[in-house]
Amino acid sequence: MSGTDRAIEAVDLVKTYGKGKREVHALAGVTFAVRPGIIFALLGPNGAGKSTTVKILTTLSVPDSGSATVAGIDVRRDPGQIRRVIGYVSQRPTFDPTATGLENLVLQGRIHGASAAQARVRARELLGSFDLTAAADRTTGTWSGGMQRKLDVAMGLMHRPKVLFLDEPTTGLDPEARMGMWAEIGRLAREDGLTVLLTTHYLDEADNLAARLAIIDAGRVVASGTPDELKGALGGETVRVSLPAPPEAERARHVLERLPGIAAVESDGTVVNARVANGAAALPGLLAALDAATVELTTVTVARPSLDDVYLHHAGRSFSSASLEGAGR
Repeated sequence: MSGTDRAIEAVDLVKTYGKGKREVHALAGVTFAVRPGIIFALLGPNGAGKSTTVKILTTLSVPDSGSATVAGIDVRRDPGQIRRVIGYVSQRPTFDPTATGLENLVLQGRIHGASAAQARVRARELLGSFDLTAAADRTTGTWSGGMQRKLDVAMGLMHRPKVLFLDEPTTGLDPEARMGMWAEIGRLAREDGLTVLLTTHYLDEADNLAARLAIIDAGRVVASGTPDELKGALGGETVRVSLPAPPEAERARHVLERLPGIAAVESDGTVVNARVANGAAALPGLLAALDAATVELTTVTVARPSLDDVYLHHAGRSFSSASLEGAGR
């Protein structure tokens, strides 16, 4: 990917907070590139470094070292120009709940230099695009969570940015509202040719939305590519064995590691994953070996590799375990 083909580029971004015993390495050399006109996801558990990366790319934070460009503009040398060409939707709502949807959007347009008439035209256009016209003149504090999140995204689009940053855009939404937001994000990239970078800790969101993604763990990019490339690189199928306790899982892992035809065995807590060429063919011998070793099983499933398998392979622990660690920080 040449420099002219990069809507976003981050190179060796490092960011540390605190000092001494309280020092936290939020980013430890994050590198990735995004071509124009696609949805690119930064996928990782809470505390992985996703939001810190976005803050640097949107000029809200300065890296300790490394470089980054957005739309060909250096984020450190010309932050003012960066802010004119990007839209940013943070995790927290930015609209005024005492104002109507139309008033919120018009104000956003005026802040970006549009005339009152221009702002109203653009606001009406976005309200229609996000199916919010009927609620345009209601105070936004009375809107549903899904409608409010759509308004946040619409506000980020008022000045027609080249790149839109969405930080955890569907956190807290119910399944129906999440699906609606997915449809809107997909439409933006497909119909408007907009480059969208979204951060998410939802595996299905990255799998369904992103043309490409980078998996972040502990402040580093541990894998990147299309969802299908990353899953396909693992090969075959995964036999997932759940056990009642970690000691049983360790016993199961030792048994499975000695069996022929198993490409890799990875364990996490009470779950052991074995990658095989053909799950249906391998399953009878696998179960027989565990039974002979008197290993007590809870459940056994066979599936093609998922993004959770990809994360486990590259990070050494399951996505859910990493999320719990991040939430506890």
